[in-house]
Amino acid sequence: MQKRQVYIVITGRVQGVGFRYFAQYKAEELNITGWVKNTYDGKVEIEAVGESKNLATFIDWIKMGPARAIIHTFTVADITTERNFTQFIIR
Repeated sequence: MQKRQVYIVITGRVQGVGFRYFAQYKAEELNITGWVKNTYDGKVEIEAVGESKNLATFIDWIKMGPARAIIHTFTVADITTERNFTQFIIR
């Protein structure tokens, strides 16, 4: 299977709603590695690496977010630099 790497930025009500823990749970469930973090300006950033099919499923889950999240914008960009993460962590 081919691996894919993406950088995701989510805006809206995405901090204080368990978004990072939601992302980590889904990533671990789908064997995705990388990281998730809150930014100083209220966004959530994710860098994720995984098999294309699993990553597509992960992105679909992240687009919905946890129950209390309200997503205003969602952007996904492919990354060409190869990353070698061993797990998915909250930064």
